[in-house]
Amino acid sequence: MLYILNGEDDFSLTRALDEIKKGLGDPSLLSTNTTLLNGQSVTPDQLRMVVETVPFLAENRLVVVQGLLGRFESAKPRRGKKSLSSNGRQGDAKSFAAAMADLPESTVLVLTDGRIKSANPLLKTLSGAKVMSFPLLKGDVLRQWIKQEAAAQGADMSPQAVDLLARLVGGNLWIMHNEINKLALFASGRRVEVDDIRAVVSSAQEANVFAMVDAILDFKAGVAERLLEQLLQQGASPAYLLVMLSRQVRLVVRAKELRRQRKPDAEIQSRLGLKSEFPFRKTVEQAQRYPLERLKQVYVRLLQADLSIKTGRYDGGLALNLLIADLCPQPA
Repeated sequence: MLYILNGEDDFSLTRALDEIKKGLGDPSLLSTNTTLLNGQSVTPDQLRMVVETVPFLAENRLVVVQGLLGRFESAKPRRGKKSLSSNGRQGDAKSFAAAMADLPESTVLVLTDGRIKSANPLLKTLSGAKVMSFPLLKGDVLRQWIKQEAAAQGADMSPQAVDLLARLVGGNLWIMHNEINKLALFASGRRVEVDDIRAVVSSAQEANVFAMVDAILDFKAGVAERLLEQLLQQGASPAYLLVMLSRQVRLVVRAKELRRQRKPDAEIQSRLGLKSEFPFRKTVEQAQRYPLERLKQVYVRLLQADLSIKTGRYDGGLALNLLIADLCPQPA
């Protein structure tokens, strides 16, 4: 049997692979009859030899090949280099397809990969495979997944909490799974509400947002870009990051003005609406460090970036990268 599991949602992909394993008998026997191959380096002959190997003291043999289809994805060649996509960088699609043809009944072969185009030459040569695609979840589909995952972990979440969690974490289901687990433990049987999300989920991303504001205000483009990439990889949506950046700069401006008026810290914290000590101290520190003109410049550009996203001029990730490049020009 040949399975093809592909897509950017590797959490759901991994769960699907686990389900395949569950159907193959005793886990201890299966572990000794499982082979994991690197699809970027395996040859057709190596693959054929492995899939034709008879299982030892078990009914089935599992062979998992990671990244083989990705070798055949078309890509623009780098300057000065010829494109090798027609040969999938190594080997030939027909040779690999032949190695996977007529699999023994005892062999279950699973090809796992990221996002694969329908025109992939190896994919087009593989007939009879069970193909399962796992795109990143968004919108209503993501919110439905959150409800189901929360229920599976014994938690009930209000619709408002589900919406906020989806905005904060985005489509990275590895992080989402962990955050739901933390929320279920935190709520201890009661319904998870918006305040629980804010207390449990947002703190780690909030710290990185503070660091990103610092990097932008300090003209540190490289640091800001790395933090942006890290937050996006963790599943934070560009729209959410833009809102958080704008909110933080706005709070810093307000804190700076209240400090100028010699207001006591307790009053400043209350008027800013910051209940936790860490975000308040960080905001006051930034208010002391940065001049008002620099803060105003960043805030105006954040609003312009928000407008460019909402009008469809740029997508979120591009708008944020352009924002950093504009606010943190490289020295001449």
